[in-house]
Amino acid sequence: MEKLNRKSQGLETKLPIKVVQFGEGNFLRAFVDYAFQKLNKELDFKAGVAMVQPLENGMVNLINEQDGLYTLFLNGIKKGEKIQDIELITNVVAGINPYKEYDDYLALAKEEELQFIISNTTEAGIEYIETDTPEMRPPVAFPARLTVLLHERFKHFNGDSARGLTIIPCELINHNADTLKEIIVKYATQWNLGDAFKTWLLEACTFHNTLVDRIVPGYPRNEIEEYNSKLNYQDNLIVTAEPFFLWVIEGDDALRAKLPFHKTNLNVKIVDDMQPFRTLKVRILNGAHTAMVPFSLLFGNETVKQTVDGDFTGKFVNSIINEINGTLQMDKNEILAYSEEVMDRFKNPFIKHLLSDIALNSISKFKVRVLPSLIQYYNDHQQLPTNLTFSLACLIQFYKGVWNGKALPIKDTPELVEQFNTAWELSNLEAVVKAVLSNEEFWGEDLTKVNGLSEDIVFALSEIEANGLEKGYLNFNKQYQS
Repeated sequence: MEKLNRKSQGLETKLPIKVVQFGEGNFLRAFVDYAFQKLNKELDFKAGVAMVQPLENGMVNLINEQDGLYTLFLNGIKKGEKIQDIELITNVVAGINPYKEYDDYLALAKEEELQFIISNTTEAGIEYIETDTPEMRPPVAFPARLTVLLHERFKHFNGDSARGLTIIPCELINHNADTLKEIIVKYATQWNLGDAFKTWLLEACTFHNTLVDRIVPGYPRNEIEEYNSKLNYQDNLIVTAEPFFLWVIEGDDALRAKLPFHKTNLNVKIVDDMQPFRTLKVRILNGAHTAMVPFSLLFGNETVKQTVDGDFTGKFVNSIINEINGTLQMDKNEILAYSEEVMDRFKNPFIKHLLSDIALNSISKFKVRVLPSLIQYYNDHQQLPTNLTFSLACLIQFYKGVWNGKALPIKDTPELVEQFNTAWELSNLEAVVKAVLSNEEFWGEDLTKVNGLSEDIVFALSEIEANGLEKGYLNFNKQYQS
C-alpha cells in the first residue's frame, strides 16, 4: 500500500498560509483544522495552516513526512443512528519545530495572507514565565513565543494596522483569550518593545475567548489495522473523533465576516458572550459525567455507555440531566437540544470511556460542575433535588474507598483522601456527614448550612449501606415523593 503524501493524492498545489496554529495534537487536527477545511471546501476560503510544535518532543516530523495530510474518522451516533464518516484533511501546509527551525518560525510573521492565530497548548500553556526573553530561541512560555512572533510581524510591516491578527486560543480555561492578551502585554512591557507595538497589539489585533467541545479519542492504536483497511493508502496519523462539534467564539460582525461559518452547516457560534454556553457544557456534559461516576461504579458498571444503556442507571442519568436543565437560564430549546446530543455522545459505541478515568479528582469536579446546579435548584424551589442530592451521597460513599469488599478507584490528592479516611472513622453517619459537608476546602462553603441537606445525605447513606445502591435509591426516592 502506498504512503500518504501530496504527490500520491494529486494535491501538490498548496494553499497560502492563513492560519498559524500552536499545537499539532489530536484535538486541533480533529477540530480546528477540520473546521477550516469546511470553509475551504464550501466557501473556497483558501486557508492553509502552518502548525508550530509547542513542545520540544512533538510530532511535526511525522506530519511533514505525510506532507501535512492525515485522515479523520468521525464515529458516533445521532438520534439513534450510527455515523461513520471518513475525511482526508488537506489544509495543513507546513509543520515547524521552533526548537530546530527558529528562523522558519519567525518567517511565519512575514506571511502576506496570515490572518489567524490558533492555539491549544493545554491548560498549563497560557502561562507567564518571568525569565523568558525575546533573545531566547525559543522562549519557554507559549505567550512569550507568540509575543516574539507578533512583534516580528509589527516590525516587518512597519506597524500597518491592516496586518493585525485575529487570535483565537482553544485552551480549556475560562477567559482564555483575555488571559493570553494580558500576558502578552506584560511581556511587551517587560521587554521594552515600545508603546507603538502595544498600541498595535491592542488596536490592530483582536483576541477572542472560546469554548470548544468535541471528544477526540485520537489515534486508534488497538484497531489500527481495521482503520487502515478502509483506506487505499498507509496513514500513520489517523485521528478519530465523535461527530458532535461545538465551537463558541466571542466576537462581533467583523469576526463573522472574517470567519463566515454561518454559511456552512458546522456548529460554530460567534456570540457576544460565551459564558452561557460554557455553563451549559460544564453543568450538563461535565456535570452529568461527574454525577454519574460514583453512583455507577457503586452499581457495578465500568463505562459511561454501560451506565446510560442500563435501565436503572440510565434513568438516573436522565433524571440528573433534567434537574440540571431546570436550573439553567438559557433558551429551553437550546438546552433540550444540547441535552439530547449529550445522551447520544454518552451512548457512542466507538468510545470506551472508563468511569475510573473520569473519577480523577471527583471532589473538585463535583464542586465546580455539579454543586452549583444542586444549590441553584434548592434556591429556585426551596427543596433539594432528589437525584443530585443522591449523587452527592454516592460521592461520599465512594470516598470511603471500599464497597462490597472491593477497593474503589479513588484518584485524588493524598491529603484529601486522608481527610475522608478520618471522617469515615467517626462513630456514626451523622458525624461522618457533618465532617464532610462542613469542610470548606472540599466545597468552597459549609454545606451543613443548606437546609435539610445533612439529614437527607445521612438517610441516603444509611439506605445505601443497609440495602445496596438500587434499593437504597428507591427508598430514598420514595421519601422525596411522599
